[in-house]
Amino acid sequence: MQKGAGGPAAASPSFITHNSSFCAIRNMVKDPRQELGAAGEDAACRLLRKSGYRVLERNWRNKWGEIDAVAWEADELVFVEVRSRSSEGFGTGAESVDPRKQRQIVRAAKMYFQEKRLDPVRQPCRFDVVEMLLGPDGAWKGEIIKGAFAAE
Repeated sequence: MQKGAGGPAAASPSFITHNSSFCAIRNMVKDPRQELGAAGEDAACRLLRKSGYRVLERNWRNKWGEIDAVAWEADELVFVEVRSRSSEGFGTGAESVDPRKQRQIVRAAKMYFQEKRLDPVRQPCRFDVVEMLLGPDGAWKGEIIKGAFAAE
């Protein structure tokens, strides 16, 4: 992708795949925590799109784990971890992305680069966390934390 050509209206990079199988998985969800997480991820992806991100993939899985969303913002590939809460009683969503979870996401991202045949030196990327809070009125409030952690 050429410099300055990023953003929502830009042409899709050649490695983008469109996978709608997550819809079938959503129908099998039974656990209330999983339902909250799935609804939070849907709301987070809407927030990302409103904020100028192009969501490329959702729930991308490999042997190292799952990446909730892979997105494109400006000229960066963004690996997104979504944390959904119904209250702030147990801390923020970002606080729950501990070093162990960060390492798991980074390993999965490295596999993403390999699978898509991307060069991590030439393709800038970052790791964002999206905190989603379900209000008592049923409305989601979200915050995108850009560069929430770094690959080490």
